[in-house]
Amino acid sequence: MKSTSDKTDKRVYVCHTYYHVLVSVLKEMTEGRAKGGEAVMLLSKMSNDFETLSDRLKASGLFKDVLDFDEKRETFFPELAKYREDKGSIIPNMYNRILFTKKFAKLEEKYIPIDFREFNDIYVFCDSDPVGIYLNQHRIKYHAVEDGLNTLKPFVQAKYNDRGHFGIKKFFSMNLNLIFMCDGYSKYCIDMEVNDISVIDDDFYKYKEVPRKALLDSLSSEDKERLVRIFIKDTDALKAFVAKNNRDGILILTEPLCTLDVREKIFRDLTAEYSKEGTVFLKPHPRDALDYNKLFSEFWIFDRTIPMELLGLFEGIRFKKVVGVYTHLDLIDFADEKIMLGDDFMDKYEDPSVHRKAEAVEKAFKK
Repeated sequence: MKSTSDKTDKRVYVCHTYYHVLVSVLKEMTEGRAKGGEAVMLLSKMSNDFETLSDRLKASGLFKDVLDFDEKRETFFPELAKYREDKGSIIPNMYNRILFTKKFAKLEEKYIPIDFREFNDIYVFCDSDPVGIYLNQHRIKYHAVEDGLNTLKPFVQAKYNDRGHFGIKKFFSMNLNLIFMCDGYSKYCIDMEVNDISVIDDDFYKYKEVPRKALLDSLSSEDKERLVRIFIKDTDALKAFVAKNNRDGILILTEPLCTLDVREKIFRDLTAEYSKEGTVFLKPHPRDALDYNKLFSEFWIFDRTIPMELLGLFEGIRFKKVVGVYTHLDLIDFADEKIMLGDDFMDKYEDPSVHRKAEAVEKAFKK
């Protein structure tokens, strides 16, 4: 483990996506600045290729250090597979899960790049990832932060994952720390930071509302310029877009949905449909592996690493419509109309049971 300092008045952010980094930067520019002290950022390589983002974060001066985190999924350790086998009833399954939790945390140890105990405030985006299990098994308190904007609005992942015998599993996680549950339902999670509590169908006491718009709105002009330098590699290309934008633009946000062939079909259909209404632009999701530059070369394609919320910082950018499948569009203020297609749309492309998770939760918890 790399030691960062002998101080304890520090913050560390564990990020898995570009959106996580954006929120961390916003928090550091606002809450962090008010607290003082220093911050460190960990960029998990498990979900994203952050390319040269680390260099730009270091150059920003916001963080004392920016470190790579070689976080490993459970599938990296084949010896864990036997503990995931369904034994047919709650008792042997819980016994296996207890063993899985302890062994997974132990195997993850050597990939942890810092001593988390040096920090007073640990912010973990998506604590369902292995770092959440590691922190709980090592009895290290942390703050969970929602994975994306209003992630818990469709359904609470912890309730979906553990919808059978939820009360028992919750007790084993929150009281005994023998298994791990995400979204704040673990013993050493202090609270879970969310954008908007009112949209969550759960009254869990650990939820803490920190509106993202308030963080964005509180930024100074200098902070906004710093954000642009961190996240946008080619500002000239963006300025060129502003110059040619004819206000009939329709921005389609891609997402890592389905298999690649089905995903291509989805966005072929959407670009064909919306091309009838105006000029289509594509913003690929950072984790979307489909090669849009090759397959959709007839459209303007934004850099996948730009958080879409930052487009609103550029004067002159305005779309007639912005369209997403499941992406929450609450923070977008640069479009006249916002369309989230949702489950009914996805029913045409895959088995509804794959994505209708809110209904599965409702059924499991129905009195």
